[in-house]
Amino acid sequence: MTPTMAGIALVVGLCVLLATGMPIAFALGLAALTGLLLDMGLDVIYVTAETMFAGIANLAYVAIPMFVLMGAIVAGTPAGGDLYRSLDRWLYKVPGGLVLSNIGACAIFSGMTGSSPATCAAIGKMGIPEMQKRGYPNSVATGSIAAGGTLGILIPPSVTMIVYGISTQTSIGRLFLAGVLPGLMLTAMFMAWALIDARRKGFHFRVEGLHYSWKEKFASLPRVLPLLLIIAGMLFVLYGGVATPSEAAGAGAFLTLVVVILVYRLYRIQPFIGIFGSAMRESVMIMMIMASAELFAFALSSLYITQSLAGAIAALEINRWALMGLINVFLLVSGMFLPPVAIIVMSAPLLFPIITQAGFDPYWFAVVLTINMEIGLITPPVGLNLFVINSIAPNVPTKEILWGALPYVLVMLLAILVLCVFPEIVTWLPEVVMGPAI
Repeated sequence: MTPTMAGIALVVGLCVLLATGMPIAFALGLAALTGLLLDMGLDVIYVTAETMFAGIANLAYVAIPMFVLMGAIVAGTPAGGDLYRSLDRWLYKVPGGLVLSNIGACAIFSGMTGSSPATCAAIGKMGIPEMQKRGYPNSVATGSIAAGGTLGILIPPSVTMIVYGISTQTSIGRLFLAGVLPGLMLTAMFMAWALIDARRKGFHFRVEGLHYSWKEKFASLPRVLPLLLIIAGMLFVLYGGVATPSEAAGAGAFLTLVVVILVYRLYRIQPFIGIFGSAMRESVMIMMIMASAELFAFALSSLYITQSLAGAIAALEINRWALMGLINVFLLVSGMFLPPVAIIVMSAPLLFPIITQAGFDPYWFAVVLTINMEIGLITPPVGLNLFVINSIAPNVPTKEILWGALPYVLVMLLAILVLCVFPEIVTWLPEVVMGPAI
């Protein structure tokens, strides 16, 4: 069987397994195992466990469960509600202000988790019922949070940036810095669209008699500021070279735990059993996907699929921007079927030499890739954020969630175009803080 036919068979087999509803980690692993079994026979038994373990046996990956734990602590305690209510008090008079509050809360929460599903779940549990209560259409209430949740993998700290950095041997600190301005830009673009949409459709929806004094507005800040200071401090020690990503994540998770215990006087063990259990489940899910994706990537390499595809792309005598367009289409389509972590583990080592040879900055490409992954999170058939929101608001059909999120897909495509025209939005901050990339 030629590498092309083997690749097609492997991808088709993976799609069939995913269509059955099998968990993504198991589908990736089973498809890879089948391909390796046909190629290597029973000898595959000797390399399977070692390959999967090698895919996650990196100390830098310790940062992932720590960031997930930070998000679980905030989401599982009153801290998440305070964050949300604080923004609502400041924006409640703006047309569509509750949508802006939700997007802003998603952006801030992203800085605590690095996880899109965690951001969606935490803000969605509070934001969707409140918007429905105030009369917002279901599509607006759910779609805005599904899209806002995608900021979790762009605004640092970002789980996908950690995976990209390890897969391509690039600086994780520089990657985090590269995501700051694009993350803020995308948040502003989301808010701008929400404001335009609110004015166009006349969304005011303020509860009669609802009013917050300046005293009430400022009274909501003391409980939120310690968490924001933890994020700022964590990023400072990371970018200042004081700590590694794993050390910064561990310290951030510990300080977040201390803050919520002291501020909210949570001295009973019971709430934390659920918090740590939730963080453990999500962390294990992510690591299983990464291990299975590593096995899948090994299968692609063993069957010479990766090498053949790289050679075919390298042989294309086309303009570098046309090449980037093809890569973006590939990433968009892949993002519709696979989670970001799996795509990055499988594709980043393949695409990295191609984009650097074409003259593209690898940190700029990381941001473009991440925004592509964000689009995949809110587009079917997999669209993880759509299903997270659907589980929070089961009374809202998935079709309505999708229609509500669709305008934000167009905003993200516009953001990619802006970054193509002005790559300095990505590269400026890392160069100022850490100097030119070597």
